[in-house]
Formats: sequence, structure tokens, C-alpha cells
Amino acid sequence: MKIEPPEEDFDPEQFDAAARETAIGEGIAHFNGGDYYEAHECFERCWLASEGEGSNFWKGLVQASICLDHLSRNNQEGARKLHTGMRRLLAPFFPHHEGLDVQQFLSEMQTQLRDSSAKAPALRRMEL
Repeated sequence: MKIEPPEEDFDPEQFDAAARETAIGEGIAHFNGGDYYEAHECFERCWLASEGEGSNFWKGLVQASICLDHLSRNNQEGARKLHTGMRRLLAPFFPHHEGLDVQQFLSEMQTQLRDSSAKAPALRRMEL
């Protein structure tokens, strides 16, 4: 599966707080529903519209989504490579970031990579 660039009509300058919250909610729903490619699309918008150190958080979620997409297609090597990058990108955001339990998520991702029959990782929003 080839990853295509974001749709041409996406303008990061027009990606306001409401659009960002929508993308996050939809990304989490797609991810938790096992639709990892669509989750990647949502998180990619957040990544492209972000700046600074925080952009690595969104890039990490993009990589996590595609990692699980690779696992679902039995591409272990591709999944391992993405998992390594994803951990590097998300680890600085321990234990929580953007209302998400990063520490628990990374633990579940590690378990999934070791044992694909394990319960799929989930993104959980924390009560703030």
C-alpha cells in the first residue's frame, strides 16, 4: 500500500482548533476501530499543521497507525521499523500528552508487536 500525500485542498493555515479537535477525535475513533490507515490520515493533518517539538507527537501517532496497518498485512519488518521510530518520537511525551495516556499506549504497542494475537492497542483520552 502506497502512502499518498495529503489531499491538495488541505491548508495547515486553515486548520483551526475546531478542525484539530475533530481530526483528533476521528483519528482516535479510526485507530480504536482498527482502521489504521484512516487514523493515519487524521493524525497527519495534526502533524502537518503543528510546529516545534509538539509536531513529533503527531508524527509518532502517524507512525503508530501505519505500524499497525503493516502488522495487519503481516509485514513484520515494516512494522518493526515504524515501531522503533514511533517509540523515539512518543517517548519524550511520557506519561501523558494531549490528554492521551502515552505510557500505556506505548506499552500496548510493544505487546502487540511481540504478540499479534494480543488485544490491539487503544488510544485513550484521559479525564482532565
